[in-house]
Amino acid sequence: MLKHEEFDAIKAQVDRQTLPGVQAYALTWAAPYRVECMSITTAFAFGFDRAFCADGCKPTRTSPYFDSAASLPFKQLKLRPTMSIAAVSFERAKALIDRGLESDGSFPSGTAYLLSTSDKARNVRSTWFPMVAQMFKSRLHVRLLREDALRDKTDVLFYFTGVAKVEALNTLRFVPGAIADHLTSTGGMLTDSGQMSVLRWLETGATGSYGTVVEPCDMLQKFPHPAVVIDHYLRGETLIEAYWKSVAMPGQGIFVGEPLAAPFRRPAMR
Repeated sequence: MLKHEEFDAIKAQVDRQTLPGVQAYALTWAAPYRVECMSITTAFAFGFDRAFCADGCKPTRTSPYFDSAASLPFKQLKLRPTMSIAAVSFERAKALIDRGLESDGSFPSGTAYLLSTSDKARNVRSTWFPMVAQMFKSRLHVRLLREDALRDKTDVLFYFTGVAKVEALNTLRFVPGAIADHLTSTGGMLTDSGQMSVLRWLETGATGSYGTVVEPCDMLQKFPHPAVVIDHYLRGETLIEAYWKSVAMPGQGIFVGEPLAAPFRRPAMR
């Protein structure tokens, strides 16, 4: 964990060297993943700001980027969304980047799996799942399942669930560009979580994930909204754009993956 004084010095140096046209940042490490009470990706996006922290089960400052139409976030909103290309080895980082590149413009025909689990404390997002299925029924294959784990699927494009540890990941094949996350308290503690680190999603084939680095309680605004991330991704936005726009209160959560993956972007959109 970085102290905010250490981070502020690093951020000031980065800002001095960043050209005005740069709209986002990519980090290239798994640790440190936290700046005191904030995730490191949100700290780079907004600067260290305790308004994005919470003392107990309380809301934090909301992101103006949430579900927005902004295509130039720094120019329009004065923030640079940040994603960590997180991995514990060069080989895994390269494999992640390769999946992102392979996904670009591929228009995959994968499935969105939305799992309603028996874990009542972590299953709170399931209230959104029927709406998600209805919204995308003509654009995407969506499956609503009452299961604690998905098994033996070869077409995973989206996977949203709520458990402390996701079982059977080794039985799945993720489509290049896939997004997957599990709602739990410390999945964003990348290298020392007592629960399942979101790095496991990347190591088993997902291209992007998200998890919280400090206790968020079960506030839905602090986790990705499946309808929002799916909608923006299918419109052709990059992984970093779609994922960042799906979290209303991102202060305690870290975004990981290959930020420029864009499975639904046509070449002319670049």
